[in-house]
Amino acid sequence: MPSDPDSAPSPATTSGWAVRLTERRARVLDGDGRGRPLCRALSEATDEVLAGLFADAAAGSVRGVALVAVGGYGRRELAPDSDLDLWLLHDGRGDVATVAERLWYPIWDAGLKLGHAVRTPRQALALASDDLETATAALSTRLVAGDAALAEDVAASALAQWRKRSGRWLADLSAGVGRRHRSAGEVAFLLEPDVKEGRGGLRDVHSLRWTHLARPVLLDGDDEALTAAEETLLEVRVALHLLLGGRPGDQLLLERQDEVAAALGDTSADDLMARVAAAARSVAWTGDEVWGRVSSSLTGPFGRIFARDRPLGPGIVLRDGEVHVEADADVGGDGSLVLRAAAAAARAGTRIDRQSLDRLAAVAPLLDGPWPPGARQALVELLGTGHAAVPVLEAIDQRRLLERVLPEWSHTRSRPQRNAIHRFTVDRHLCEAAANAAALADTVARPDLLLIGAWLHDIGKGLPGDHTVVGMELLAGIAERMGYAPDDVAVLVDLVRHHLLLPDVATRRDLSDDDVIDGVAEAVGSLGTLELLAALTEADAVATGPAAWGPWKAELVAALVDRVAHVLRGGVAGEVTGERFPGVDIAALLAAGTSAVRGEGHRLTVVAPDRPGLFSRVAGTLALANLTVVGADAASATSDGGAPMAASCFRVAPGAGPVDWDAVATDVRSAIAGRIALDARLAQRARNHRRPSAVRRLAAPPHVRVDNTASGTATVVEVRALDGIGVLYRITRALADLDLDITVAKVSTLGTEVIDAFYVRTASGAKLTDRDHMRELERAVLHQLSLA
Repeated sequence: MPSDPDSAPSPATTSGWAVRLTERRARVLDGDGRGRPLCRALSEATDEVLAGLFADAAAGSVRGVALVAVGGYGRRELAPDSDLDLWLLHDGRGDVATVAERLWYPIWDAGLKLGHAVRTPRQALALASDDLETATAALSTRLVAGDAALAEDVAASALAQWRKRSGRWLADLSAGVGRRHRSAGEVAFLLEPDVKEGRGGLRDVHSLRWTHLARPVLLDGDDEALTAAEETLLEVRVALHLLLGGRPGDQLLLERQDEVAAALGDTSADDLMARVAAAARSVAWTGDEVWGRVSSSLTGPFGRIFARDRPLGPGIVLRDGEVHVEADADVGGDGSLVLRAAAAAARAGTRIDRQSLDRLAAVAPLLDGPWPPGARQALVELLGTGHAAVPVLEAIDQRRLLERVLPEWSHTRSRPQRNAIHRFTVDRHLCEAAANAAALADTVARPDLLLIGAWLHDIGKGLPGDHTVVGMELLAGIAERMGYAPDDVAVLVDLVRHHLLLPDVATRRDLSDDDVIDGVAEAVGSLGTLELLAALTEADAVATGPAAWGPWKAELVAALVDRVAHVLRGGVAGEVTGERFPGVDIAALLAAGTSAVRGEGHRLTVVAPDRPGLFSRVAGTLALANLTVVGADAASATSDGGAPMAASCFRVAPGAGPVDWDAVATDVRSAIAGRIALDARLAQRARNHRRPSAVRRLAAPPHVRVDNTASGTATVVEVRALDGIGVLYRITRALADLDLDITVAKVSTLGTEVIDAFYVRTASGAKLTDRDHMRELERAVLHQLSLA
């Protein structure tokens, strides 16, 4: 192709071609295109310039040399910040080195990231026979300029070679996909997903298409589903690249999600992330199906081909390692069949056969009235298989069959939870909670209620209003349709009503306060409900994420459950001693009246003469030592010698290595003695470690609540705020500045948020009753938090 004599710069002027390439691409990027149309337009604009550049570089001779695009550029999926992957193929004759030099330098001068190679067809095919990355790149070979026959021969030979060696390549590709998933995580469930490399991302779409080129593993509807998902993911990637303005990145960070949503016309970042999650789940599920079939094809049919069908229930058999719905099964008339097939697959640790799944999706009835016999039992059996149920639930959900079983499920489907505590979308969180509950089923008298309650405890999310109140109403109707008796329906509703009761009380209230224990016992009502709530609390928290459950919270919840159970058995709360410091004999330390600073493992215990600001000074010292406080408690008492003493116990997050408690103890003693400028040091550290803007944007404003009803002897101050360096120090410093004595402190850190409760009294030992004093307290805490 000759260059344009009127507009093309001289072949020797590489900067002219660089300018032309930059300007031509800029016209595309400055337009209103997005997604695949923009990628195609950018590819074509780049083709146009490179074709002219090639003609000049090759001095008009195109025989025996070809410039070909590979990779994303070869597929015409050139995103704004994509690498430009090019091969210069040649037949071994002529001065190809000079041609290459004239080609590559203008591209570099344009500031583009260039992946380039100069090869003969024999060299290209030899490398493609031994290197997976080259082999897959060759599958997208596309002529940009030059000898078409040369390029077509390499493309055809590379495809034939790929198919001939498919056994080796698919095994390597599968292993690589697994490694990438472990490294990048899941697009659907991560707060900040990598839309290219993550599980369910664009790279998976490419891998599945490469696999299908080797062996026909995509079934009816798969290609269409992949294309639809790819459109969403590609649209997001392009929008992200445009917003980044040339800076590399395929990770959809929190700070960019609102901007990407606005650019793509989504009403909110939540809607954007729901679309991303749905697309990624579709890709990931298709991938699971495909890699399952690939695995079977690689191992061969031996040992399966002569196996007899094994009946698993009416209309269901195990055949060739998969659950099949028999041809004569009444799919449209048997409302229990979906759940029975799912339960059978989970028990067997396998999948529902694809054809059977499609049959169910086509005609399975909607269970919007009373459930047929066997349906509820099948659901309980399915959930009771634990984590084996999760991929099966995902499979039937991909065919929207969960909504046939439970119409209310649609509100939770792919619903994001954009905070640093939750790691899963609402629907996946519910499935994970039920899977965790299955492991605790032997701790309760009614495992079925635990499993159903865990699976549906957040069913109200995604609808307007308080999700707990909405969920109670929804579950009452669902449980009734399932066929539960009124008493069981009431228990399930209570599980939703109180699913946050135990962790909230355990981490925010004084467990040695008999009134607190009596109040929880009254709310729960029965031992059976208490044991269900205890198991649900753990299952829910573990499914939420690592910040929501740990040894400290487990100890506190267990202590609360023990005391409440005693009351529900007819005892009196005071008959069981409440432990503020599980595992520490704090009463003996206080009674001794001797100062002590003891650090061990992940716990620091400090006992010292009581004085305002003691707790704050210890908290500040821990912050200076870069120790994150994930739980804390405090108490005060009069020693045997009559001196007022205070005790504080802090649990810190595990770090990279053991804590140097000797050094920390020395600093704590210095801080208590007033020899460390905590305020100045922490202020400097906070200035040097600003929180990410996205975390600040998502965080709710700090909130202070003063409650005089939660305790008979003290005012309870609850604080919710964004975590940061010295936040606990700041809060307790504000209390000390107002001469308030902390008698009990309940401190917890959940991801990026602190949720703290402090029992305080005035210097005279009374509650805060003056409204002006309360307002000053709130003002002081909020001011200190503004400095953190």
